[in-house]
Amino acid sequence: MTRVWDVPVHDSTRLRDARVAAESASALAGLDRARTDAAALVATELATNLLKHAHGGQLLVEAVSAPGGRAGGLMVQIAAVDHGPGMSDVPAALGDGFSTAGSLGAGLGTCRRLADDFDLHSVPGRGTVALARIGGAGASRGGRDAAGGRTGSGAAGADVADAVDTPLGVRVGGVNVPFRGAEQSGDAWTCVRAGDLLTLMLADGLGHGPEAALASTAAVEEVRCSGHLPPAELLRRLDEALRGTRGAAVAVAQLDPRAGRLRFCGVGNVGARLREGDSWRHLLSRPGIVGTHRPRTLPETAVAWGPDRLLVLHSDGLPSRWAPPADPRLLSADPALTAAVTVRDAGSSARPVRDDTAVAVLSPTPPDRS
Repeated sequence: MTRVWDVPVHDSTRLRDARVAAESASALAGLDRARTDAAALVATELATNLLKHAHGGQLLVEAVSAPGGRAGGLMVQIAAVDHGPGMSDVPAALGDGFSTAGSLGAGLGTCRRLADDFDLHSVPGRGTVALARIGGAGASRGGRDAAGGRTGSGAAGADVADAVDTPLGVRVGGVNVPFRGAEQSGDAWTCVRAGDLLTLMLADGLGHGPEAALASTAAVEEVRCSGHLPPAELLRRLDEALRGTRGAAVAVAQLDPRAGRLRFCGVGNVGARLREGDSWRHLLSRPGIVGTHRPRTLPETAVAWGPDRLLVLHSDGLPSRWAPPADPRLLSADPALTAAVTVRDAGSSARPVRDDTAVAVLSPTPPDRS
């Protein structure tokens, strides 16, 4: 089941909670002492930055499957999210010795060096999101193709598929925010490669809590076995696998990048938006609940895929009128960073989160990272 440490950082007492969360996620990921210490330091530095520069924020910590066909198994993913003043000069902020708070200015530079992946997005007046992933000693660095041959997943403790040599030129990432800081999220997502096909699935277990998590976890496990099936057929298989659970809303997107084609099929209240050039379109799901009330017909939507496309799958934890990412820099960012910014910008104190919230993003690999 998806284990997420959601740490609100509003005073210095939470720095210990950030470190403990990173250490706990490291144990789940099987990291050695040195890499556990690195994850704990990154979490502490990012939490410290939230206090110093943004007057507080949120730290999301979880164990995720290693992207990019890397050795090293699970990695610790840490996202620091705030609604603070933002940064006017991100490259300068990433350099050692830069500080606006009278400190040594080593925080973000240290995080970037210690992490296997590091990305940051900031807009003056809107806030900052920083994302870091720390893997085992065998993990290679550099933000590589996240669909290059391994299973990516938002379900902690997932087995990682055998590496495949040929990358597909796309990346996948996501974030998961449990309702009211619960230990487990009823949402889960996973991405599976089968030959030249890449299948991305997001499941929202009915309600929230452990029973919802059991349903979404069952969906993840079935997709790992059946990711080669077309989306509609996969949903029928998922309907059988989820019987005996609460059931779940499920969306499945399957990409054939060589053919430039994306196929989508969904059941229930899981959203999907596709960027096409400068516009966004909804990919529609059918009403129902996988595992308890699947519709008889499951039509698939087929659309073209290209370098200007970006797909966002999300559970109904996002408000119904959320706006897709508009900053063009996010189109080439780490997909998990784009997901975290989407969650951050969709919420506010006036619109409290009503449920678990998961967002998974599929995007082309930028040419400079291929």
